[in-house]
Amino acid sequence: VAALGERAVVCLDTGHHAPGTNIEFIVAQLLRLGKLGSFDFNSRFYADDDLIVGAADPFQLFRIMFEVIRGGGFGPQESGAPNNVALMLDQCHNIEDKVPGQIRSVLNVQEMTARALLVDGPALTAAQEAGDVLAANAVFMDAFYTDVRRDLAGWREERGLPADPMAAYLASGYQEQIVADRVGGARITVGVFLVMT
Repeated sequence: VAALGERAVVCLDTGHHAPGTNIEFIVAQLLRLGKLGSFDFNSRFYADDDLIVGAADPFQLFRIMFEVIRGGGFGPQESGAPNNVALMLDQCHNIEDKVPGQIRSVLNVQEMTARALLVDGPALTAAQEAGDVLAANAVFMDAFYTDVRRDLAGWREERGLPADPMAAYLASGYQEQIVADRVGGARITVGVFLVMT
């Protein structure tokens, strides 16, 4: 990245990394250097890009979002986040319908972001400084196991959005319409840009 100039940043694709790679460490380092520009979120446990993000390993998505938040990469522009990172989806749904698959991915990212925001920073720092691994883990797990779905439903309603996006989509009849309109056609890949303010 450095060879490309000061303004060059990295798009981190969670479906294109070596197995066993510590993605959170890469996220933290890129944020520290001010070089993380965006994510292409997906999961690649049986092929590239095929799984809904967070479907197989929601804890990894939680850890990634924790590092993004901790490193100043999350928040609206007016919040002064120094390294505001774009969150995007890059997926090719082969089994589930594409639009519901994308909706599920967005909901997963929202849920893990909300949980990561709940990590008790002072308690985590105290545990780390004391070298208390179990206490630090407990702080993380308390946030990870918090059910944020009801709060997120209220957050959506406050913005004039459906509390349950999946139910709203299924009730809209749009899926049936596009299936009927696709006679003789082929599936396409749908890209989604996530905006959370």
